[in-house]
Amino acid sequence: MTAPTAPDKKPFLYVVVCAAGVARDVGKLITAAQEADWDVGLVATPQGLGFIDVEAVEAQTGYPIRSAWRSPGDLRPLPPVDAIAVAPARFNTVDKWAAGISDTLALGILCEAYGMGVPTVALPCLNSAQAAHPAYRRSLDRLRGMGDLIGLGEPHRPRAGGAAERFRWEEALELLEPLVGRVR
Repeated sequence: MTAPTAPDKKPFLYVVVCAAGVARDVGKLITAAQEADWDVGLVATPQGLGFIDVEAVEAQTGYPIRSAWRSPGDLRPLPPVDAIAVAPARFNTVDKWAAGISDTLALGILCEAYGMGVPTVALPCLNSAQAAHPAYRRSLDRLRGMGDLIGLGEPHRPRAGGAAERFRWEEALELLEPLVGRVR
């Protein structure tokens, strides 16, 4: 884990958001993390950006949402990361992350986190047809083998809806607790 820059600084959590209907409720995770004494910044996949209320999230966190690479010489808009929660984690992101593909900022951060020893958890949100694909199971096994923790949420039926009611945002903090010791 990266140490906070000063003793009075809160640990910093990156929440990586993928494109899913449940992403509109990411404020629930931000609130829970802030109540657990985290400072929070959000990184969205390019498609995930369209599923969240950018203004509301930026007001809630106090930081700009990151979705694209910054230009050389630009200031880093978020502090150094202490832990990462990928929520919701979609099929495409899980598979690319496990394969080491870094073609978006979100994936670049996730791939780099392994080498930096940053505790990372993921809450998958996908349908059962996607979850049945053999690549997905191999990807979960690879991520677990790298030390990443994967939530227990069950895939939903294709085209059935209702994932938002079953999605447990707080599970991200529950998974992080033993890894970082700063979550209640």
